[in-house]
Amino acid sequence: MKVKIERDRLLRPLAHVAGVVEKRQTLPILGNVYLEQKQDALTLVGTDLETEVLTRIDNVDGENGECTVTARKFYDICRMLPEDALINIVNEGDRTIITSGRSRFSLQSLPANDFPRLEAEQWEESIEIKQQELKSLLERTAFSMAQQDVRYYLNGSLLEVSNDMLRVVATDGHRLAKSEISMPVDVSSPKLAIIPRKAVMEMLRFLEDGEETVRLDINPNHVRVTGDAWVFVAKLIDGRFPDYEKVIPPSLSTHLEIDRDQFYDILARTAILTNEKFRGIRLVLKPGTMMVMANNPEQEEAVDEMPVDFDGQEVEIGFNVGYLMEALRALGSDKVDLGLQDPNSSCTINTPQDRSTLYLVMPMRI
Repeated sequence: MKVKIERDRLLRPLAHVAGVVEKRQTLPILGNVYLEQKQDALTLVGTDLETEVLTRIDNVDGENGECTVTARKFYDICRMLPEDALINIVNEGDRTIITSGRSRFSLQSLPANDFPRLEAEQWEESIEIKQQELKSLLERTAFSMAQQDVRYYLNGSLLEVSNDMLRVVATDGHRLAKSEISMPVDVSSPKLAIIPRKAVMEMLRFLEDGEETVRLDINPNHVRVTGDAWVFVAKLIDGRFPDYEKVIPPSLSTHLEIDRDQFYDILARTAILTNEKFRGIRLVLKPGTMMVMANNPEQEEAVDEMPVDFDGQEVEIGFNVGYLMEALRALGSDKVDLGLQDPNSSCTINTPQDRSTLYLVMPMRI
């Protein structure tokens, strides 16, 4: 295999592929990236056996062939070359030679035939969706996924497809994020797929804020997203996602429409003096005022407040301040609707005019 390509054309696709490769692997070849030059196109593939990324670069000069090289070293070499560098890649059996100008690198190469690929069976559902819409759904919910939870089905996002809606839900058991878009989808029956956390985060690196469409394919064990020059495949988590509808309160006694930036700034200031482990703050509602209070084991205290349209009985509820701040950041609107009831009830956060995205935060005892 021989390839001649400009560094700027290679670097970004290579970064996408190298990103999925784990630093520590049980199989040496899983630390490699697969390269194939065929019909004036260079294809790169990376996998960890759970997620696979394929990118294609068209109009590349070279001779047909295939090889595998260490993903991280190959990427670092290309990244450190000058921006206008021309890179030559030549495979010579168990070595791959990379040259550019006066620079020469010889990397170990493992047999391309040994490189594993994810074998996905027939796809049951296929959806066309704009990149920015899919990216927005994932961005608005991804922060609520669990990390290394023993309840493995929480370590990912639920993708729900029905005839008129595409919805993504994530929860770690202490908070929940739900976002959906209306779109005509022709499915035989509603489909549920739990996409692993790593796959969600890698997918966000590919998706852009453009009007271009991608194809979303689903079967019982895999999900695939296909763009113009890339394909992303991931194994799904085999498990039952919690019935999230049951934990969303049908109605709350108090709804406050407040300025998002002002509320966020008050939370950020108060958070400075919270307990570093539990990050608890207290919201105290009084007629016309909402106070935010915090203290820590060093007996330090913080109190801040803002005016609100409230004339009911005094209410005091504890929350994890980090959960509230992340939800506010994800909404990005000028005004937010904060739903509250009592110390034992969750609060809801959404945009007053747009109910397509909802955040739920469980209360905590302080």
